[in-house]
This record gives sequence, C-alpha cells and structure tokens, in this order.
Amino acid sequence: MAHTSNDSVDVIDCRQDKYLRSIPNLRGVAGVLVSHEKNLVFTSNRGENTVGVFNHGEDHDLQKIKVGGRPNGLAFNHSNNMLLAANVPKPNSRDAVTVSIVDMAKRTMTADVAVPGRTRWAVFDPDTKQFYVNIADPSEIAMLDSEDPDGLVESYHIPSAGPHGLDLDRLGRRLFCACDEGHLYEIDLESKGISKPSKLAGPPDVIFYNPELDHLYVTIGDPAVVQVFDTKTMREIQTVMTEPGTHTIAFNQLTGKLYAFMTETHRASVYEEA
Repeated sequence: MAHTSNDSVDVIDCRQDKYLRSIPNLRGVAGVLVSHEKNLVFTSNRGENTVGVFNHGEDHDLQKIKVGGRPNGLAFNHSNNMLLAANVPKPNSRDAVTVSIVDMAKRTMTADVAVPGRTRWAVFDPDTKQFYVNIADPSEIAMLDSEDPDGLVESYHIPSAGPHGLDLDRLGRRLFCACDEGHLYEIDLESKGISKPSKLAGPPDVIFYNPELDHLYVTIGDPAVVQVFDTKTMREIQTVMTEPGTHTIAFNQLTGKLYAFMTETHRASVYEEA
C-alpha cells in the first residue's frame, strides 16, 4: 500500500495479516499496482514525477522512470508492457493535464497524452486493450487504445460531478464509477448505457469489485464507512464502520479479504464477508 505521508510503500503479508516492512524513498507515493502476469510492482511517485518499478520481492533493484506530470492512478497492459500513469496537476496549476505511457521493456516514457481535466483512477481492460481513466472535470471516463496510445479514442459522459473510484467487471463487461457528488454508476461496455445512480453516503475514494460474490466495495472517509453493493441490483446491502479519514482500501481476491487503512490510529483493519 502507498504510505504517502511517509514517502514509502508498506508491505503486508496477507496470509498472516501482518505488517512486514516499508520500501522507502518514494517521494509523495500515491498508488501501487501489481502485475501478477509479469511479477512486477509499480509505484506512482507524485512528489518527484516518476513511476517506480521492481520485481516482486526485489525492491532493492527498484528503478524510477520520469513521466510527464505528478502520477496518481496506474494501469498496465501486460501483453505489450505498456504502463499508463494518470497525472494530476498541482492546485491552481495552468499546465496541461496528461496521462503518460511508459514502455516497461525499454524503461522509458513513449507518449504523454493530453486529457481534458484532472485525472483520478485508471483501469485496463484486457479484452478490448483499452485504458479507462476517470476525469474529475469535465465529468467523464476517457478511453485510450493501449496498442496505439497517441490520443483519446472516446469518452463516456458521467452525469454526476467528480468521477473518482473506478473498477472493471471483466466478465460482465461493466465499469463501476463512484463520484464525489455521492453517486455510483454502472456503465455497460457493450451497449454504452449508463445506469441510474445509486446513492452513496458521501464523497468516495477507492472502489473494488469482488467477482466471486458480485459485490462492490466503496470507501468513504466522511462518514467513515465502506459501503457494500450487490452489483446485480446496484443496491447497498451492508455498511461497515471504519475510522474518520479512512479513504484507502485494498482487496485480496484470492482470500476475499478487504483491508481498510486507518490514518488516525495507523493500522489496517481486515474484513471478510461471512
């Protein structure tokens, strides 16, 4: 997990649910992405305009690659080794907002694509080879072709302010998008239809889809909850209390465990659906 205030990535053993160690010297680290197919770990180091990469368990060989902005969300096409880093501008900056494409085979940035506004989260669809990136304003999900990422392919307009959390149901061909305005949407990737909004308890952050149970987890810092939605009906089925300011979660699909990272008490709470 990214520990931004500590400029480090914390490592947790999910078998024992135990903190192991921290990987230091990642200034302003904002996100972590793991590629099981390539056995790689990526970090978005917002404080130094770089992405980091290392083989799992070999962070002593971590390399940093310069990108075109302050990276936040990450997505990776393992079939062609292309990493997308969604960059965010500094407050009141007039600089163009971009997403950077990094060729991991060459360890270099190959493209820096302008997008219409501040980025949020990003995901990759292996079936269509598309990157999807949430844009806060204008409110949309931008699409890039990972095989030829020289510009935006198209976008989905989202009818609520501030698309933030984003995840993919690969088999069901759906995207889930949680917005700052307090709405959750389902986007059908075949018909391009957008559902009516499901109500959230407040502005969301990270979301994760559980394909085994067809559940979606939405974390909200204020009020401090994780909302659980049945994605067959898009209705909330459970609310789990966390701690004020908790806005980051992680989901282990192999164990079905959800980890919520508490900023006030400096701990990770572990949840498992019965």
